[in-house]
Order: sequence, then structure tokens, then C-alpha cells
Amino acid sequence: MEETISLKELFGTLKKRLMMILSIALLAVVVASIISFFVITPMYQSTTQLLVNQEQTEPANVQVSDIQANLQLINTYSGIIKSPAILEPVSEQLNNELSVGQLNSKITVQNEQNSQIVNLTVEDENPYKAAEIANMTAEVFQNEIVDLMNVNNVNILSPAVVTDNQSPVSPQPFLNMAIALVVGLMVGVGIAFLLEYLDNSIKTEQDIEQHLELPILGVIGSMDNKQTVSTSKVNVQQNRARSERYGS
Repeated sequence: MEETISLKELFGTLKKRLMMILSIALLAVVVASIISFFVITPMYQSTTQLLVNQEQTEPANVQVSDIQANLQLINTYSGIIKSPAILEPVSEQLNNELSVGQLNSKITVQNEQNSQIVNLTVEDENPYKAAEIANMTAEVFQNEIVDLMNVNNVNILSPAVVTDNQSPVSPQPFLNMAIALVVGLMVGVGIAFLLEYLDNSIKTEQDIEQHLELPILGVIGSMDNKQTVSTSKVNVQQNRARSERYGS
């Protein structure tokens, strides 16, 4: 016989396992908060903006083709910035505190959409170190690109600075806790339905009909303790009344 599950049964399962679902969700939030606040190291971000601009002897003669050529060069420049040709001098100026590979992992290069601006972003545990790496990389790139590409079309538009009370970009504790809450609820609901599916015990008349495929002919009622005590008192009083009647 094909089994069907009604919405009432679904909500009944959720209601029966509600405490377990909430406990799992709460546990997930607590774990996420502990990891976010005490385990993950905060990372700070600093950004330097570079302007890729064709060198012109007469500024009034800038053509659209020149701008398009600069935009095409940006992808090339993005690769050059993270190349050993740039990062090795940066590492030397940092007294070899960071290797080329470590610098590469900290630097992200992106260009503004349909513009000649390149954002050079650095992430580090120390906000001042992040700003120093960003500015130093921009300066080295501006100087080295003259020899590498035989052009002088890169200017530092905005150097990286450290603001007062700068907040880390990661981790984001409240976002992590919100995600953990959603995931915890989903896991809790999944476990609740799994336990309900694995539970083969018979609890109601409907369970008997489903498992044995037999109709219910009758149901034996049950009495709680209060009803049993009150019934016993009535029987004692009736017996006492009969004894007094026949005794007299």
C-alpha cells in the first residue's frame, strides 16, 4: 500500500522534535561564534589605486583608440604586478620577511569596469603591513614597467592608508553565525525526519492499520492515576454502605 504523508504529519514531526532542532541550531551558532571570535585570525585590507594612462606630449590629442589600448594593457599589467619581476624587488625591500609566494597570496589585482583604474589590494594580519606592501608594490611596479614594457603610463592615483579603528574584512562573525543558524536548522530538520522515518514503533491506531493492513474493531480506553484513585474511593464507600446496611 502506498504511503502518503500529510502536512499535518509533517508539522507533527517538527513539533515533536522541536527541542532537538533548536538545540542543534543553537549549537551550530555557538560553534560558529567561537571559531569566528577566538580561532580565525582577523585579516585587514588595504588598497592602492593605479591609473593606466597613455603618456602624451599634447594632452588635448587623446584619442579613443588610446584609451582602448590602455584598457587592453590592464590585463597584461595585472599579471605583471603579481610576477616575480615585481614581487622579488618588493620582497628585498621588505628585508625578505615575505617570500614571493607569500606576497602573491596576499595581493589581489582587479580593474574597475570600463575604466583605466587598477585596484591593487593586499590582505594581512597587520593593517599597517598591508598598507606598506600595497604602496611598495605599486611603487616598484611603476618604476619597473618602464623597463619591462618601454612605456611610462602608470601613475599612483590613490595610495593605501590606514584609517582609525579600521575593521578587519574577515572573519565576519555575525554573518558566520547567521549562516550557521540556517545550516543548523536545516540539519536539525533533516535529522528529525530521519529519526521519524527510522522509528518503526506502533503508537496510534493509524500505525496499526498501516503496518498490519487490518481495520480497527475497538479501542481499550485508559485511565490516569486521578481517575483510578477516585474510582477506588467510590468502590470503598459503596462497600462500606452495603456492610452497614446488612450489619444493621
